[in-house]
Amino acid sequence: MCASVVSVMYAQSTGELREYKRNSLAEMMIYHSEDEFGVEIYEAFMEKPKSDKYDDHNIGFFAIDNDSIENVKRTSHGLIKAEYGKVLNAADIRKNAAMLEKILNQQEIAKMMVAKWFGLEIDPDNFDINTAHFSMNLIQQRGQYNASELDVNKAIQTARGLATLSDAGEELIGNTFVLISDITYVTAEEKAAVAKAVLNVFGGILDAFTGNKSGSQIAQLGGDIADSFTGFTVKTHSYLYQLEWNDSIAAIFYNNYYTPVPDYDKMMGFLMDDNTFRLKYVAHEYEYDGKSVIKGSYERPELVKMVCTRSVDKNIAALQLAYEDFKVKTPVYEIVTDDKGRISGYTAKIGMKEGITERSRFQVVQRIVDPETNRTKYKYVASLQPKKDKIWDNRYNAVTEKSEGSELQATTFKKTAGGEVLPGMLLIEGKYRKVTE
Repeated sequence: MCASVVSVMYAQSTGELREYKRNSLAEMMIYHSEDEFGVEIYEAFMEKPKSDKYDDHNIGFFAIDNDSIENVKRTSHGLIKAEYGKVLNAADIRKNAAMLEKILNQQEIAKMMVAKWFGLEIDPDNFDINTAHFSMNLIQQRGQYNASELDVNKAIQTARGLATLSDAGEELIGNTFVLISDITYVTAEEKAAVAKAVLNVFGGILDAFTGNKSGSQIAQLGGDIADSFTGFTVKTHSYLYQLEWNDSIAAIFYNNYYTPVPDYDKMMGFLMDDNTFRLKYVAHEYEYDGKSVIKGSYERPELVKMVCTRSVDKNIAALQLAYEDFKVKTPVYEIVTDDKGRISGYTAKIGMKEGITERSRFQVVQRIVDPETNRTKYKYVASLQPKKDKIWDNRYNAVTEKSEGSELQATTFKKTAGGEVLPGMLLIEGKYRKVTE
């Protein structure tokens, strides 16, 4: 397809980047009232920064109480829990994932997410069915469509209009996700107990060989050292769910329920539909780093917040690589030139928070719109990789810790293959199957 018959998304002459279509994300957590740090982990989760690489699609439902979950194990309520010294196996993860999917669909979370897309807030304390109606404003805003393109009544009568609605559905509504993070703490006391047990065994063996108490003294010293450690780490299992949205579901919604003006029958039909809108489990990720080091000293609430935020961010970064539709598209921010005006690199506003290392590889793509079909496509432009010592540490509190790379404002990349890269073109980590050569 030649450039003359497509509209291409790139930076404007002002140098400002145009908005780009991002995936939408709602985040939830599992609350463990039995945990010593349960309340603090909940508060940290509620206060942690939202990912700026996704559109916020939270609907006010943030926590699932582990005590309220029916049996997953044979002997107790709640999910199969990741505890210190215990690793969940594949069967455990499948059981947890299935139970959480069941809870999401029982609570009709998918319907509420669709409602948010179409401008309807289902607030049981402040909802009047006689005045309720839908709108395309949020889809128009996030997808950069004009109002006439998203006139549903006109769109469903023409192939071109339907193509625009389908494109909006595929690019926006269908790329809506729920991430549920099950965060369980590993305290210094738990690690100290294991350390003491190991050292006591070692001390007893040493006493048997030496005939004195030197081994026991070593064990006591080791236990004191372990007890003096006041930090903690967490185990985080994250379960990713995607909103089901296809042509069949879209047809049901637009034909049976969508109304831009109050319509009691259509709205009641939508509210009573308990079968059409669903969330499906798509991926899982696990993060635990027992050797992680936090520089500096923090008050306990801030330490909990930092550890939890970084742990969830690691899982999000890993899920982006593991699941195709969850991949983040990030615009090229600027072109870097040397003293002679030659291109020496390209920057983007992503970094260690998104899991970037020297081994990361990216595709640069152009987002183009076919004027005949009105559908979005992505065309391969080039391949980039991060430059050594130019990876931005944008993790939570990295600047406070003065971590290496935290002084940067973006990550710098070098081109390894391909053609001309322009600001506003999109970076996608790994290979993206929706890209055409």
